[in-house]
Amino acid sequence: MMPLVFLVVGFVLARLTGLAGVDALDGWQPALRVGLALMFVVTGLAHFAPRMRADMIAMVPPRLPRPDLLVTATGVLELAGAIGLLIPATARLAAGALALLMIAMFPANVSAARRKLSLGGRPVPPIGPRTALQLLWVGLAAAVAFAA
Repeated sequence: MMPLVFLVVGFVLARLTGLAGVDALDGWQPALRVGLALMFVVTGLAHFAPRMRADMIAMVPPRLPRPDLLVTATGVLELAGAIGLLIPATARLAAGALALLMIAMFPANVSAARRKLSLGGRPVPPIGPRTALQLLWVGLAAAVAFAA
């Protein structure tokens, strides 16, 4: 749920900054890019935080090899995508890539929910709410990727 909080706070602050006169943030799409970028910085850094990393490695479905490498790779991709969202020339490509990454990572969330794992000392969200959040995040990334 914390990623959603960062996304909303980043969006609202960026939108207010745009309304206050910062032209680069004047509009829903630039504000959404900032909100998504903030969310992905937070989730990307979590891949490397000792308390979270072990839980994320455990979330990787057991049939996949090298869960530690997969967690590292996805963390790096999330951070790179966050940077890409903030650069207008790469924002659409970054958003599309992040949408695909979220779809690719979703089985880990399903696996973790089925195995009743924890993340940062809290139970992972049940599949229903997690699916709804994932659809929201993928939809928002797609809105940036396909914006006119």
